[in-house]
Amino acid sequence: MCTACGFHAPVDNDFAGRLLGIVNNGALSLMISIGHRTGLFDTLASMGGPATLERIVEASGLNDRYVREWLGAMVAGRVVLVDEDDRYWLPDEHASSLTRANPAGNMGVFAQYVAVLADVEDEVVNCFKNGGGVPYRRFRRFHEVMAEDSGQSTVSNLVSAILPLVPEAFARMESGIDVLDVGCGSGRALIRMAREFPRSRFVGLDISAEALAVATRLADEEGLTNVWFERRDASEMNDQGRYDLITTFDAVHDQAQPAKVLANIRRALRDGGTYLMQDIQGTGSHAGDAAHPMAQFIYTVSCMHCMTVSLSAGGAGLGAAWGRPLAERMLREAGFERIDVRELEHDPQNFYYLARAA
Repeated sequence: MCTACGFHAPVDNDFAGRLLGIVNNGALSLMISIGHRTGLFDTLASMGGPATLERIVEASGLNDRYVREWLGAMVAGRVVLVDEDDRYWLPDEHASSLTRANPAGNMGVFAQYVAVLADVEDEVVNCFKNGGGVPYRRFRRFHEVMAEDSGQSTVSNLVSAILPLVPEAFARMESGIDVLDVGCGSGRALIRMAREFPRSRFVGLDISAEALAVATRLADEEGLTNVWFERRDASEMNDQGRYDLITTFDAVHDQAQPAKVLANIRRALRDGGTYLMQDIQGTGSHAGDAAHPMAQFIYTVSCMHCMTVSLSAGGAGLGAAWGRPLAERMLREAGFERIDVRELEHDPQNFYYLARAA
C-alpha cells in the first residue's frame, strides 16, 4: 500500500509463488549438501531397491533421528521417493546426479557452496554497508569444496579434453616440459598431470598454506617426484622464460592484482610457450549473463567469495563474471598477441583462453 495515496498494489501471485520456490530450494540445497557429505545419497543408491529407515540407518552408520528428518526434506523435495510402507529409494536418474558414482556430474558437490557462503553472510552484509572485503581465511572448507568442484569439471577431463586444446605442449609432455599452475589450490590438477607425464616437471603456486599442505600430502602419498608446491603470491612472481606451459583454473578473477599476475605469467613463458586460462563464462553485461544457465550461482559465489576476497586485500575485485571482453583486453595488455577462446561440451561454466606471444 502507498501510504501517501492509499493505493494498493496488486499482488503478483506468480512471482510470490516463485519466491516461495526459491526459499524452499535454498533450504533443500543445505540438505542436499548434508546428504553428500554424510554419504546418504551413496547409501541409498547402494540399497538395491526401496528400504526402510532402519535399513538405511544401519547401512549408513548415522543417527536414526537425523536421518529420518533428512528423509522428510528429501521426500518433500521429490529427491527421494517413499511408498505406502514407508520404504525409501533414490531413483537411478536422481542417483546419477547426486552420488560419487558419477565423479563428473555430482550436483551434491555444488550444493555445499550454499552452506560455505552462508557462513560469512554477516561479514558480507557489513561490506555492503562499509565497503572492504572478507579475507580468504574466513571461509571454512572453501578449498575443500573447490577441490571437489575442480575434480569434476577439470581434473576428470584434463587429459582427455583440456590439455589437447594446446596440442604443441600436449605432444611434448610425454618427453618432458616445464609446467606451472598458478593458484593451484590443493594441487589435484597438477598431480594428475604429474602422474600422467612423469618426464615433465610441474610447479604449483598458491597463497593458501592449508591448501598447499593438502597438495604436498597427496603428492607424497603417490610418491611423485616431478611436482613441487610453493607458497607464493603470483603478483610477486619474477620468473623469466622458465615455463613451456602455464595454466590457471578459475583463479585469475580471484586475484588482488590480476593485471600484474597476467603480466608475470607472460614474462615466465618461454618463447613458443602457451598460457591456458580456464575462467568463468561471461559476456561483460548483466543482461547478457542472465541467459547463462548458472548465472545466479556464478554471481552469488562471486559476490560472497571471489570479489570480496580480492577486495579484502585492497585488490581489483574483478568478480567471477568479469567477462570475455575484459579478459581478452587484459591478456593483450599483459603482452599476449594471439588469443583463442574455446568452449568444451563437458564444462558449461567456463571459457578456455589460449594465449600466446607473437
